[in-house]
Amino acid sequence: VELVESGGGLVQPGGSLRLSCAASGFYFSNYYMHWYRRTPGKEPELVAAISPATSQGSQTTYADAVKGRFTISRDDVNETVFLEMEDLKPEDTGMYYCTTTTLTGHTWGRGTQVTVSS
Repeated sequence: VELVESGGGLVQPGGSLRLSCAASGFYFSNYYMHWYRRTPGKEPELVAAISPATSQGSQTTYADAVKGRFTISRDDVNETVFLEMEDLKPEDTGMYYCTTTTLTGHTWGRGTQVTVSS
C-alpha cells in the first residue's frame, strides 16, 4: 500500500489549495480514505473522510473546524483522493496526511505541508 500526497504550499489567509493523494497497492475503490493534519505539539486531527462509492455516491464527514470550507472527493478510476480547501485560515497550517486502513493495516502517506500566512 502506498499513498503519495501533493499540492501543499504557502498561501495567504482566505486563499485556496487543492491537495491530492495518489494511491496504489490495494483495491482503492473498496476502502474509506481520510485526510489528517498534524501541527506541532498537538495530536493528529481527522480533517475529512470519504466512504467507498455506492449507487448513491460516497458519504463524507468533516471536522467541525473545516465544515463548509473543505471538500473531500475521490476518483476511483485514477485511484486518487482530493481535499479542496477554501477560505484558509492560519490555524489550518500543518502537515496534511492521506491515510487508509486495509487488510494489511493502517497506512499513512509522507504528508504535504500547508502553511497559511500573510
